[in-house]
Amino acid sequence: MKILHKKRLNKETTLYDLELPEIAGKAEPGQFVILRVDADGERIPLTIADFDREKGTITIVAQEAGATTKLLSQKKAGDELAGVSGPLGRPVDIIKKSRVVCIGGGVGIACVYPIARAYNDAGSEVISVIGARTKELLIFEDEMRRVSKELLITTDDGSYGEKGFVTDCLKRLLTRAKVNLVFTVGPAIMMAEVARVTRPLNIDTWAGLNPLMVDGSGMCGACRVSVDGKMKFACVDGPHFDAHQIDFEELIARQKMYQKEEKVYASQN
Repeated sequence: MKILHKKRLNKETTLYDLELPEIAGKAEPGQFVILRVDADGERIPLTIADFDREKGTITIVAQEAGATTKLLSQKKAGDELAGVSGPLGRPVDIIKKSRVVCIGGGVGIACVYPIARAYNDAGSEVISVIGARTKELLIFEDEMRRVSKELLITTDDGSYGEKGFVTDCLKRLLTRAKVNLVFTVGPAIMMAEVARVTRPLNIDTWAGLNPLMVDGSGMCGACRVSVDGKMKFACVDGPHFDAHQIDFEELIARQKMYQKEEKVYASQN
């Protein structure tokens, strides 16, 4: 469980290549691993952003959002981790479509990348839309460009690409191209808006709820979500669901429940 390579992507996010031949040999697009930095530390789920079966490596991308990801960021190439379990979660069932739109926001870009690559390898025409708050926070631009016939970029502040949101690009795209499938991973509000745009057009739309996971084993319940009126857990039942069946209103409301406490904690640490 050695870190072979480490690369700082921006002030919040770091990429790690890990030597894990058994996991690399079985990994499929959309799956994740559970990682422990040290023996006494917590277990955190991280999406497999890439894998190389020949080299026996997987790539993960971690945003420093808590104590464990900050501890992970202090590790160097050559250091070892206490444990990595996987691959976990249900892989995406890749079936060739004429045209697939892959949409990633923030760290979700790294999550949607292996899915875009798989559809491209399957012979689908892939159009990707990626967005971030600022140019500095945009990641995986080169990777997404390599697997996409067309890449559209947005930033909230207009510092790079088009000023606005990924849904702005999506709306215009749907007026000029027939799309068979939309796949999106990112903040819940972004995925909800993507589903709102595609629902009236009856475009098959799937959302990756990777960002919701905390424990990754179905025990903590933090990633529970209502799908088609039934309770599901993103980590064991997903992490991908029909976006038109997800109760995003409930999901977003629950995410806001402890914002005040989270801000207090962040100011003290």
